[in-house]
Amino acid sequence: MSIFTRALAAATLVFTMFALGQEAPKYKATEGEFLAHDFKFRSGEQLAQLRLHYRTLGKPMRDANGYVTNAVLLLHGTGGSGQQFLAPQFADELFGPGQPLDLSHYFIVAPDGIGHGQSSKPSDGMHAHFPQYDYDDMVLAHHLLLTEGLGVQHLRLIFGTSMGCMHAFVWGETYPAFMGALMPMACLPVQIAGRNRLWRKMLMDAIRNDPDWKEGEYKEEPTRALRTAQGLLAIAGSAPLMMQKRLPTQEAADKYVADSVELRIASLDANDLLYQVNASRNYDPSPHLETISAPVMWINSADDFINPPELGIAERQSKRLKHGTFVLIPISENTHGHGTHTWAAVWQEYLKQILNQSAH
Repeated sequence: MSIFTRALAAATLVFTMFALGQEAPKYKATEGEFLAHDFKFRSGEQLAQLRLHYRTLGKPMRDANGYVTNAVLLLHGTGGSGQQFLAPQFADELFGPGQPLDLSHYFIVAPDGIGHGQSSKPSDGMHAHFPQYDYDDMVLAHHLLLTEGLGVQHLRLIFGTSMGCMHAFVWGETYPAFMGALMPMACLPVQIAGRNRLWRKMLMDAIRNDPDWKEGEYKEEPTRALRTAQGLLAIAGSAPLMMQKRLPTQEAADKYVADSVELRIASLDANDLLYQVNASRNYDPSPHLETISAPVMWINSADDFINPPELGIAERQSKRLKHGTFVLIPISENTHGHGTHTWAAVWQEYLKQILNQSAH
């Protein structure tokens, strides 16, 4: 899984997600790799070969002209990969017969973003010399994967969680005619500022200021920095109601910290994490929200620390969408803080609505 679905399994999906994430997936994806040659980043840097790993489920259906008509793009969160969408709390609720993304009707594409999963990333060998990618680069790369790698010229739906939610807004502005609908979950379409920027900056500073980081050329992971990073991730993805219920005493909370931190930092790479968080540095789709022409079903949860509803940003910005609906899921024993986006039973009715609304 990921920072925001495993390191945020300490937080985003808290306890239960981590346990469920270890179950063997019910659905087996076909995996592949696409090589983008001479890929140019917005920073001016270039890679001779950019590797993009992806998973597909279901089969593409084509119209009389040979165009794929049933493709759905699933976009993961920061530090994650397309693998997260095979977790039972997501796949078992959506991919089966008669379910919203029934694999007999839809062709699912779940790629790993640049710097994530099995796609090209700093830890492959370039370390801190890897190009400084951003969200626009990541969206461009996925567009190339779809059009040149998979022969998909139009998407039935783009569904994105957390970082993938932000990518969905970038997609809607950059390629407004490419998708039939958008379903962004757990984000805001504005510059990352305030508390959201604060914890991200603290996390990145912890890595850069750790002497063991060695400007990214470490031989062993800077574990002091990673412990700090994991603590920040745990708070950022926390679900207060669930945490209070599961950790009702000081001893239970302390034991959770002791048991979870070492386990989770073992799967982190400091350079990868630094790049993943830093990729959001220039994200800000707010000036051009009116250019999004596709129907949008935008969903946040009320217990999301990263996107707190009391800011009122979502309510204001959603009014600027031509065909947008914003839903705030109230806190309950079924919500999981920021990670509610992966528990499909909570929100699948809204997915059905946007698919029906955008059907042609």
